Amino acid sequence: MQPLVENISDTAKWVAFFRAEESERPDAVFHDPFARKLAGEKGEQIATAARFSRDNSWSFVSRTFLFDHYVTWHIREGYDTVINLAAGLDARPYRLELPANLKWVDVDLPPMISYKNKILREEKPKCQLRSISLDLADRTARRDLFKQLDAEARRALILTEGLVIYLTSDDAASLASDLSSQKSFLRWVFDLQSPSLLAMAQENMGSILKGSGAKFQFAPEEGEEFFKSYGWKSIESKSLLPTALKLNRLSDELKSYAEMGEPPGPPRPFPWSGVCLVENIE
Repeated sequence: MQPLVENISDTAKWVAFFRAEESERPDAVFHDPFARKLAGEKGEQIATAARFSRDNSWSFVSRTFLFDHYVTWHIREGYDTVINLAAGLDARPYRLELPANLKWVDVDLPPMISYKNKILREEKPKCQLRSISLDLADRTARRDLFKQLDAEARRALILTEGLVIYLTSDDAASLASDLSSQKSFLRWVFDLQSPSLLAMAQENMGSILKGSGAKFQFAPEEGEEFFKSYGWKSIESKSLLPTALKLNRLSDELKSYAEMGEPPGPPRPFPWSGVCLVENIE
């Protein structure tokens, strides 16, 4: 039988389905009017089959909410460029209120860029959007691209939503080094998990991803401090669980747990996921 998740790009449809569900709520904390179409039937099929993620859809809502927050915050602070690596089906250039002169660069595999551009071909982005087809695993090609974008930007914010969990430690280190080598790449936003949460995800989600080439594997013991050796200083990290509590997206059971509060970290010897903001110190 053909696997439900055939390749890593299918995971973007899965996440888009949860954005669609949130957007359709009367009390939605963000609105993505394109998510349902982007997710398609495949996105709903994966979300329905993946019970663990279905039960924890609050985490995708919190993650999207926090990435939105960091994007709008940095634009208010005068950042002129957003570079969205492994952009997937992110429709922020179309759905957020962005300055017309903002440069936004989406980078992803050619089939993903083609699919998204086809779905959104009748839509107009709010800013200067450029879509670049590139396999980020090709280090030579990505370094060339980073140098080109560095020369074009003054103050750039890097986004890697839903990417680093699929990397090896060596891959994460080399990506961090390549990014920090660019002078205009000032800040980077990414999501991260603790080792105990990674183990839970592997146990509950591994079968869904089997055969797709996608694998949950990166969750450093030292958390976001892992990236310090590669040119990035932690500014802040926001946990998804208390964010979901504030957004009123938790079940009663999880609400009680969240209200107890989380010990400070990193490291975090408990199931944790969050969105991290780091600054270039190179």
